[in-house]
Amino acid sequence: MKPLIENRQKKVKLDLRRVRQTINKVQKYLGCQDKEISLLFVDNTTIKEINRQYLRRDYPTNVISFSLEEGDFGHINPQILGDIVISTEQALEDARKGNLDFDDELDFLLIHGLLHLLGYDHEGSDERQAAKMRDKENEIFSKLKGFLIDIP
Repeated sequence: MKPLIENRQKKVKLDLRRVRQTINKVQKYLGCQDKEISLLFVDNTTIKEINRQYLRRDYPTNVISFSLEEGDFGHINPQILGDIVISTEQALEDARKGNLDFDDELDFLLIHGLLHLLGYDHEGSDERQAAKMRDKENEIFSKLKGFLIDIP
């Protein structure tokens, strides 16, 4: 299925065609290309509000995922995985701090967000689960880009 993509920020120029191609490849690698996801690109102010409202964290972050397969009603429409919200402003800042290309950082966040939708976790889980997620991120990123990056 085609991902639903919306860009609600104006601070960072995005190539939405490239984003669509990337998320399609990642979904194919993960065997979930028949599932529906939505991508929302926002600025730091917006993601901080979302982070505060839904996760009780009062700071901007780079990516937040909302799985629609979790909870009591997750079985209602199994074709919909959920939503990924990315702050392009935070992603750009993280890329600069890590000496990375912005597109590489953005691709990593797409992978990270999609893995969360598929049930992978690194927060509030044991180290084994966090390592499993990191390994899967590295595997997919390497398949996608042909090299690895070191993102903590």
